[in-house]
Amino acid sequence: MNSALWVSKTGLAAQDMRMTTISNNLANVNTVGFKKDRVVFEDLFYQVQRQPGTQADELNQVPSGIQVGTGVRVNGTQKIFTDGSAETTGNQMDVAIDGQGFFQIENTDGELLYSRNGQFHLNSDGLITNGNGLPLAQNIVIPPDATKVTIGTDGTVTAKVAGQDELVDLGQILTVNFVNPARLEVLGGNLYRATAASGEAVEGIPGEEALGKLQQYTLEGSNVSVVDEMVNMIAVQRAYEMNAKVVTAADDMLNFISQSM
Repeated sequence: MNSALWVSKTGLAAQDMRMTTISNNLANVNTVGFKKDRVVFEDLFYQVQRQPGTQADELNQVPSGIQVGTGVRVNGTQKIFTDGSAETTGNQMDVAIDGQGFFQIENTDGELLYSRNGQFHLNSDGLITNGNGLPLAQNIVIPPDATKVTIGTDGTVTAKVAGQDELVDLGQILTVNFVNPARLEVLGGNLYRATAASGEAVEGIPGEEALGKLQQYTLEGSNVSVVDEMVNMIAVQRAYEMNAKVVTAADDMLNFISQSM
């Protein structure tokens, strides 16, 4: 009977983890560039009391075995990199990636990190940075006398500078892609780090190969569907309740045995 309590306990823990993931998805429903998570489950090892096909006698085999499961565990969490909805903002420093790819952000120690959040800003030196002040890897500087900044679909950045008739070329935003982006390390702050499982970053020009084009004056919203998450939340709640009822039933059976002895 203790085995039933243990199996139900693993079910409760697994559903609690899934509920935590759902709550995090819902909390970030309005976070720019956020990608929802999902929990991956797997069953635990089985107690094999009799193998299927065991010889019953010299001529016959037992068609079915006795294999008792011991519960469930969380195998991992996975980011779902489907595109979020495009939101037009009218801000010239807002850029969305229409398709695959990541912006390259340089950390304070020079390490390259990656992001889908194109909500960029300018620091006091005119350097394009993210919301935490970390610059783009291309270190593009906007002149103080620039009256308009244009970011092309291929990442080319030009500016209209006061007193000049021609546009000034300021550089190009390059994006990267990964063989397995779902295995990037999530750092928070809309930033990711490459891992051995994600593969190395492959840099390229937006709009070429498998990389998506850039869209200025646009932000990519979260890919979280509130309706889907609410449905998942109800399913988790029901599964949690069923596992809790098994715990109660197993405990009642143990009490009955102890009182009968």
